[in-house]
Amino acid sequence: MNISLAEQAKKMTIGSEKFTVPMPPTFSNPLEQRAYEKQRLAAGFRVFALHGFDEGLAGHITQRDCIEPETFWVNPIGVHFAHIKASDLVRVDHDGKIVEGNSPINNAAFAIHSRIHIARPEIKAVAHAHTRFGRAFSALGQLLAPISQDACVFYQNHSLFDVFTGVVAELSEGDMIAESLGDNIAVILQNHGLLTVGKSVDAAVANFVMMDSCCQSQLLAQSAGEMKLIEHDIALKTKQANGSELVTWGNFQPQYQVVLAQDSSFLD
Repeated sequence: MNISLAEQAKKMTIGSEKFTVPMPPTFSNPLEQRAYEKQRLAAGFRVFALHGFDEGLAGHITQRDCIEPETFWVNPIGVHFAHIKASDLVRVDHDGKIVEGNSPINNAAFAIHSRIHIARPEIKAVAHAHTRFGRAFSALGQLLAPISQDACVFYQNHSLFDVFTGVVAELSEGDMIAESLGDNIAVILQNHGLLTVGKSVDAAVANFVMMDSCCQSQLLAQSAGEMKLIEHDIALKTKQANGSELVTWGNFQPQYQVVLAQDSSFLD
C-alpha cells in the first residue's frame, strides 16, 4: 500500500508532529516550477564539482522539462560544473533540436539521456559522469554487493551494461543502455562509468554520489579480504527504507546547503 510523503516522513523521524520536516515542494504555477527545477539542476552540477566529478568534457545531468516533457535541460558543453548557472542550461527535444539556450551540448549526453527519458516517462532526471571510483569499479564487470546499509539502496536496483564500443554517439547504443537500466535506479556502464536516475534531480544526483561512494567502499573491501554480505531479506528491507524517493531526495538537501553557502550564483 502506498503511503503519502508526509506519512513516510513521520515514520522516519521523531518530532515531526511538532517541527517541520523538509519535503519536496509542490507548485501550482508551472513557470515557477521550471525556474526552481533549473536551479536545482544547476546546483546538481555544483555538487558534482564538490565531489570532483568534473574531469574534462565528460559528464552530464539532465532534467525533464515540467511544461514540455518531451524536452529536457542539460549542461552546455565546455563549462566547468563549478561555474554552471541556471541561465546557462540548454533545453533540447528528443529529436536533438535545441529549443532554448545559447550553447552546443555534448552528443553523448543526448544519445544516452534522450533514450532514457523516452523509455522511462516517470523519471525526471538522469545523472552520469566518469568518476575515479566509478571508472575503476566499472572495469570489474560486476554489480555492487550488499556490503553496507548504503549499498543496499542499489540491491536488485541496478544493472550492468557490459558493452563498450567507444564514446557513445549513436541513439541505438542509448537505447541499449536504457534497456539495460530497466526499472532500476542505476546502471554500471562497463569500462565507462556510472549512471543514476530519479523522480527529481535531487534524487538522481544524490543516488550518483552514493553509488560512487559505494564503488569506493567495495573496491577497498575486496582488496582487504573476503566480504561479508548482508542477507537477502535484510538487504531488501534496507533498500525499501533507504532507497525511497523521499530519502534519496533528502540525501541531496545537505549537499545543496553546502554549495548554496559556497556560492549562490548558480541561482541566476
